[in-house]
Amino acid sequence: MGYLKSILFCVFVAFGGFLFGYDIGVISGCLVMPDFINRFGEPTGPNGEMVLSATRQSLITSLLSVGTTIGALAQAFTADSLGRRASIAFWAGIFTIGVAIQISTTYSLGQIVFGRFFAGLGVGAMSAIVPLYNGEAAPKKIRGALLALYQFQIMSGLFISYCIDLGTSNIANSASWRIPVGIQMLWGLILILALFILPESPRHLLGLHREDEARRSIAILNNVPIDDILVHETIDELREAIREENEGGKATWIECFSHRNKLYWRTINGMMLQFVQQLNGQNFYYYYGDTFFKSANLNMSAYVIQVILGGVSVVATIPGMYVVEKWGRRTSLLVGALWQAACAIIAGLVGHYTLAPVGTPPDQLTARNIAGGDVLIAFAIIHVFAFNMFWGPVPWVYLGESFPLRVRPKAIALGSATNWVWNFLLGYFSPTIADEIGPLITMVFFGMLIYGTVYVYFFVPETKGLSLEEVDEMYRSGVKPWNSAKFKPHDRHLHAKEHGDLNKPVEFVPETEEGSLGQGSGEKKDSAREETTYVENA
Repeated sequence: MGYLKSILFCVFVAFGGFLFGYDIGVISGCLVMPDFINRFGEPTGPNGEMVLSATRQSLITSLLSVGTTIGALAQAFTADSLGRRASIAFWAGIFTIGVAIQISTTYSLGQIVFGRFFAGLGVGAMSAIVPLYNGEAAPKKIRGALLALYQFQIMSGLFISYCIDLGTSNIANSASWRIPVGIQMLWGLILILALFILPESPRHLLGLHREDEARRSIAILNNVPIDDILVHETIDELREAIREENEGGKATWIECFSHRNKLYWRTINGMMLQFVQQLNGQNFYYYYGDTFFKSANLNMSAYVIQVILGGVSVVATIPGMYVVEKWGRRTSLLVGALWQAACAIIAGLVGHYTLAPVGTPPDQLTARNIAGGDVLIAFAIIHVFAFNMFWGPVPWVYLGESFPLRVRPKAIALGSATNWVWNFLLGYFSPTIADEIGPLITMVFFGMLIYGTVYVYFFVPETKGLSLEEVDEMYRSGVKPWNSAKFKPHDRHLHAKEHGDLNKPVEFVPETEEGSLGQGSGEKKDSAREETTYVENA
């Protein structure tokens, strides 16, 4: 019960991911709706029939990502100036305005595109603020799972958007696309409530020297009295960490790439994981699955296939929240990359060599064509399942727990912006590439997944079970990533008594030569002035 409030608050904040997922999914359905095509397409088809060209599809889809890139960077200023809580409400308002711009148009492609860009500002900002807030508010023992909630919410939004698209796809007028797009205003309004419900990040408050408010926030998040020993311990730990971080003066963007505390390494890792995440291949299925799966010549509606993909995505994130804490971040990424790479190469080669040309009449399909289509869909689904169990949540977990307070908003912004830059490039160029090489586009994703496997092994350390301050210590220690799971931080926390026991004086537990004393052990051992304690097998 001690973590209940933290969990509820983090779930609420992670709803920002719902906006992200819903907006990705809803547009893929709109692109094949007859009324949407008639309003925003071009008369280039047979007998002047309206067609939504690959160029226009790319423009409508990818302009959201331009806005999200800018929003992800801009939130770094509002997160510090307005605070985490008010910043969430501010960007939720921007998103809501963008949705209103989209649904108020009649035939203006420019208005649709601008509305998606404006809504993208809010979506991009949320993609950075959510891991920022949850990383600072969540207890370290369950921080990975709570940060992974962001991916669960993304996939929930995606699934709901597919279901609503399916439900409105047979409406003959503009309600077919106005309803699924317009309902996003409700999602934005829900997040605006954050201003009145959420406690502010205690790390942010203490950084502003508002200690009394920070104490109240810690007490609320951990569901303990304000005079509980946990509150005192956390304040002392944060105060010391903030003092160390602020010795260098005001943080700048350049500092994210400085050698101080290996910040350059952490920032590049955060950006690289987001880069590989986008080129996993899953977003191609989400954005253009309706169109791409038609090449498999299935009797099943493309909308139904998307609903299946969405449902699989939501289900996969549930064991993902367990695995990220049980296996750790590195193992999850390595297993996921190899699993998805196998799916990508099978889907690409089978699709290329067995599928019939697009437009082949159903009665002319051979058994080989039909079997090839089934295999393509099956491995696309398995690929999506693996992504949402591993590479969907873990890069966001890593982003939320890898940076010190002084540069955290900026470093997370750089990681989120990287995600959106590649989201834009994928969204803009994928239709053209798929038109040229068909299912072989998955070979591009295969290559990126192999690259991701190598990168994670050599450059990404394990951060499971460490507080944000202990992550700093690990990077300073110089431990090799492949040995980082053995890292043992100094125990600099207060463990003199159980929560709520204030009768005894509070004591610091001395550091030891042999590493951590364990969580809350209360034992005392001889102190040693080592920078870190690192245990490695000979």
